[in-house]
Amino acid sequence: MQALLASVLFASSVPFSKLLLHEIEPVMLAALLYLGSGTGLLLIKKIARQTAFKGEADLGKSDIPWLMGAILFGGLAAPVVLMFGLKATPAATASLLLNFEGVATSLIAVIMFKEAIDKRIWIAITAITLATVILTWDLRSALGFSIGALGVIAACIFWGLDNNLTRHISSKDPVTITILKGLVAGSFSLCIAVALKNHLPGMSHIFLAALLGFVAYGLSIVLFISSMRNLGAARTCAYFGTSPFIGAILSFVVFRELPDILFIIAAPIMIFGVIYLLNEEHEHAHTHEEIEHEHGHDHEDEHHLHEHERHQTDFIPIVTNIARFFIRTPIRQIFTTGMSIRADACFPEGRKHFILPKELRLLYPHGLVI
Repeated sequence: MQALLASVLFASSVPFSKLLLHEIEPVMLAALLYLGSGTGLLLIKKIARQTAFKGEADLGKSDIPWLMGAILFGGLAAPVVLMFGLKATPAATASLLLNFEGVATSLIAVIMFKEAIDKRIWIAITAITLATVILTWDLRSALGFSIGALGVIAACIFWGLDNNLTRHISSKDPVTITILKGLVAGSFSLCIAVALKNHLPGMSHIFLAALLGFVAYGLSIVLFISSMRNLGAARTCAYFGTSPFIGAILSFVVFRELPDILFIIAAPIMIFGVIYLLNEEHEHAHTHEEIEHEHGHDHEDEHHLHEHERHQTDFIPIVTNIARFFIRTPIRQIFTTGMSIRADACFPEGRKHFILPKELRLLYPHGLVI
């Protein structure tokens, strides 16, 4: 349930961002989305009174370069480029193109970090890349390809860099990583938007953009990693791998569009590639080198038995209640009249402890230490 909710919430970012692009300029929207994510998760952390976060490893000075690189590529460059690309690309096509992030992540891991991948991954990369090329064709353009689609692909490449940088700090405090990423990247994007003299949207649109960022990027992260810890990486990623396809379906519903011939050709190829990419995880024989590591862990795990005070980790009811509220609320109500969330409905008595898990890594879970 958690993995599926995470997939749906993350998938909602593309169609609803495109709706907001009618009223908000791309750089400004990217800023509001990430500020909403960071601020929302910071508020949840404060509500939890930080009692559930004591088991996580803190960031050190050596982690700062990796964190700043992830913020630069994943929090600043990728969202801005995506918004520009999305403005000129059908939402369904953009959703499907986001599968290229897995390809970019794998190729960057091979080229920059010398990571070995097997034949199955190369087959997946080939299939997804072929589908991506098909989706970028635009016979009406003088160049023969869609500039907007290339923008989405560029965002995937930036997120691929982000993924590979974040894996070096994925064992550290996820609250600090995610909140800093949202607030720092969002603030820089806001400064750029102001420097470019972007129009400041009305309060209702600011609220909706921040809310979308919190729901699509904040809650989805929590639900994704919660599921990783409870359901396992393979099953969780299999569920979450459906996110781009759910995004495409949502786009068809929201914009009342029908898929074109290129989409119909590319979709099954993309599905084949994603299935191959997801099924690759630990299906081959290999050995792991012994390494020293620090990370948050379950104190009931025999691998980590030692004496010290246990802390509560019951954050699931908080996130699930919030997610269910948004799922059950009519889309039209959210994007026309706004809404308010009752604190007692989302945070019932005795359910106020919350843990924000590790950074969301779509299609690349190897950097996570669960």
